[in-house]
Amino acid sequence: MNAILERPDFKLIAAWVKPGERVLDLGCDDGSLLKLLAERGARGWGVEIDDAKVLAAVANGVNVIQSDLEQGLAGFEDGAFEHVILSQTLQAMRHTEDIVLEMLRVGREAVVSFPNFGYWQHRLDILNGHMPVSDRLPYQWYDTPNIHLCTVADFDDFCTKRNIVIRERKVFDAGREITEEHNFLGSLAVYRITRG
Repeated sequence: MNAILERPDFKLIAAWVKPGERVLDLGCDDGSLLKLLAERGARGWGVEIDDAKVLAAVANGVNVIQSDLEQGLAGFEDGAFEHVILSQTLQAMRHTEDIVLEMLRVGREAVVSFPNFGYWQHRLDILNGHMPVSDRLPYQWYDTPNIHLCTVADFDDFCTKRNIVIRERKVFDAGREITEEHNFLGSLAVYRITRG
């Protein structure tokens, strides 16, 4: 549990989700976030494609559906959840716009977190001629699952152009909240969004 609480996006999501609310965690990994939310009284379900992660989620006592998020969320009714979460998975999605719009269809709110590619250390890496490698982007250019890297400014623009309301945005670096120059100083962004 302590490792879970060290993730600032998990701590923030846990604060946003109230007891009794229904949560869908997309790309739920081993179900750690859902387990934390269940301990706080939320009712959650996860979606995960990886066999080993599905088994780990089940072992954590999490309700999990094995499915490919790239196929959408057609199996879920409109407004079925209070929160639909995509935690540090957005950058690995091929159909980014589709999944965000589907999240907003099946949930009252969507929570999205992602590594900020505009972070100053990433910019410095590029200026030095290399693709960034960091705690938030731990892969080399040749083995990364990340295909759509974005910045805080990019995601703000994405939301504006699609009439998506940003209810709240928090940006962190090394577990500490960044209160200014988000796009430059923050390594992790967490958004709480709704339909406009």
